[in-house]
Amino acid sequence: MSKEKIRQVLKDHGKFAADMDSLADDADLYEAGMTSHASVNVMLALEDAFDLEFPDRMLKRSVFESIDAIDAAIQELTA
Repeated sequence: MSKEKIRQVLKDHGKFAADMDSLADDADLYEAGMTSHASVNVMLALEDAFDLEFPDRMLKRSVFESIDAIDAAIQELTA
C-alpha cells in the first residue's frame, strides 16, 4: 500500500518524463529525471501524505533515490 502511495506522490510532484508505473521500485529516481528541487517537493508531499516529518538525518539523496529507499525510511519513521 505505501509503495503505491509513494508512487502517486512521485507522479504528482516528481516532474518525471518517465512513466512512474513502469519504473522498478529499486530504480534510481535521480537517473529517471528527478531534480534536487523536485525531491524537496516530493519530500514535503510525502510528509503530508504519510503524516510524518523526515528528521535532519534523513535529508539526504540516498533516502530519496528509489521507491524502496523512501519506503524503508517511512517504515522506520512509522514503526
